Amino acid sequence: MADLIQRRVAVIVATTTPATLAAKAATTTIPIVFQIGSNPAELDLVGRDNITGVAQLDVAIAPMQLQQLRQLVPATDVFALLVNPNSPGLATRTTRAMQAAAEALRLKLHILNASSERDLDAVFERIVALRVGGLVIGSDPFFAGHLEALAALTVRHRVPAIFTTREFVLAGGLMSYGANQIDAYRQTGVNAARVLKGEKPRDIPAQLGTKIELFINRRSVNALGLKIPTALNLHPDELIE
Repeated sequence: MADLIQRRVAVIVATTTPATLAAKAATTTIPIVFQIGSNPAELDLVGRDNITGVAQLDVAIAPMQLQQLRQLVPATDVFALLVNPNSPGLATRTTRAMQAAAEALRLKLHILNASSERDLDAVFERIVALRVGGLVIGSDPFFAGHLEALAALTVRHRVPAIFTTREFVLAGGLMSYGANQIDAYRQTGVNAARVLKGEKPRDIPAQLGTKIELFINRRSVNALGLKIPTALNLHPDELIE
């Protein structure tokens, strides 16, 4: 970020919460356009002269992920949430929301941590030892960058799991529930273009993503011996073969 400031770039586009907070701390003059999965008001990103962007509220969606996953694994009441302790703000908010949801549903919830590739194998060994029946993978840039490894581990250990993006399902993960990524990035590009054409970030209102999508991997459903309920509110946007 210091290098970008020194280069006097025209605009900084930050596509994760850590990148956005680093940009915010680095400059109050260079325009910043963010695309994050957290509430921008809670991060003090709203009302600033040089900042605008798009938020997907993945943290707010986390409890709904637990509800969606439970519909596929109704026989279990033991779940786990995987968070990255190196993203303390994001991990704390996600954990708080999930614990409240688990308590309301009368489910037992284990909080597990991973911040490196080396941690992932140990986490899944712990999941097996705890007899976890369903795993919610918290929204985090580290997990988004290791979707194939996470999906492979869920398949190898036969752990029904849910993440925020369709790419996890394409990699073999069971299901995803989250904001439309393509729309969010497109709007981020539109906002950056508006800034480059001369508009001030303060004149471009921050936006919240409203389109939520559910994707399910049919092969993973079959491999785990699960069934997609037809009588409940589980209506995927796409069944991926």
